[in-house]
Amino acid sequence: MLLNVNVVKWREEQVLHRGEKSEKEIEITVYGAEQLCPSCVNLPSSKETYEWLEAALSRKFANQPFKIVYVDIHNPPEEEDKKEFALRVIEEDMFYPVVLLEDEIVGEGNPKLKTIYAEMEKYGYQAV
Repeated sequence: MLLNVNVVKWREEQVLHRGEKSEKEIEITVYGAEQLCPSCVNLPSSKETYEWLEAALSRKFANQPFKIVYVDIHNPPEEEDKKEFALRVIEEDMFYPVVLLEDEIVGEGNPKLKTIYAEMEKYGYQAV
């Protein structure tokens, strides 16, 4: 049984290295607030960044499923992991918006599209 699990993991790695499209829908979470981050006054709001990111990713990776969610750090949903991370953003004075891709931070304050694109490509997403 252990051998089968390792073969499956190896196959998934090979698929991703060859650049085949991922069948897995990844989740991107944008944490932010209505009020701008004090250090981010000349940047778009968290909500604007979320909307811009959703549009850019939908164009770049058209017809490839992914989920993007906005979480207000002052009013997070009931999901425990999202509540905990929203509290972390506040307690650690992170620059928001904070962008997570599969629970890994890929952007903070002024997220870079190039970085997020590269992370998605690691999961098998291909530019259209």
